[in-house]
Amino acid sequence: VLDWRNGESIAFRSLHISYPNPQDRRAAQQRGKNPGGMIMVHGILNGFGWMGRLHRLTNWTDGCIALSDQEMQEFWDVVPVGTPIEIQP
Repeated sequence: VLDWRNGESIAFRSLHISYPNPQDRRAAQQRGKNPGGMIMVHGILNGFGWMGRLHRLTNWTDGCIALSDQEMQEFWDVVPVGTPIEIQP
C-alpha cells in the first residue's frame, strides 16, 4: 500500500510503497537477493521539473516510480495513504 507521504522530499513530493513485506524479504533471502526498499512514487528531482516528460528517456529512479511534477501533483491530490498498489515485473 501507499503508506506515507513526504511533501519535503528530494523530488517533487513522494509517496512511500510498503515494500518489502516479510514475505517479500523471505522470498528474496531464499534466492540470495536483496529485496531493496524505500520504493516511492515521486515527481522529478527538485530543480529539474522543467524536464516534464523528458525524464522518461532514461531510467534514473533506482527502482522508484517517477512521474512528471504535474502528474505527481494530480496523483498526490487524489490518491490517499492506504491505497493498495501492485507491482508486477
